[in-house]
Amino acid sequence: MLSAVDLDRRNQWLRGILDLCVLALLARDESYGYELGQALERAGLGAIQGGTLYPVLLRLQRTGCVTTRWQEGDGGPARKYYRITDAGRDCLARDGEDWLGFAASVAKLLDEGGGP
Repeated sequence: MLSAVDLDRRNQWLRGILDLCVLALLARDESYGYELGQALERAGLGAIQGGTLYPVLLRLQRTGCVTTRWQEGDGGPARKYYRITDAGRDCLARDGEDWLGFAASVAKLLDEGGGP
């Protein structure tokens, strides 16, 4: 169980990278919100609340990085599916490269400072 300080730090990191993580998942296959949240948790990012995830999806939709479609559920309510666009793939490639460079710089600093 994470302490309040550790949880706050993780949430700050997540705010900066969640858009990119969602785009990476959608680059694999279209998905709906709950399923995306579950995939993010399985990937080790922790539980992502709807109040965090759905604004990200709306922002990605408004910026043209994703499109949506509604599909009737099997015995349940319709689901809104999200699909990455070409603009979203461009964003994923560009911002993904930037993130990997940034993460490598942080890892180097930690290594040189006697970190993990």
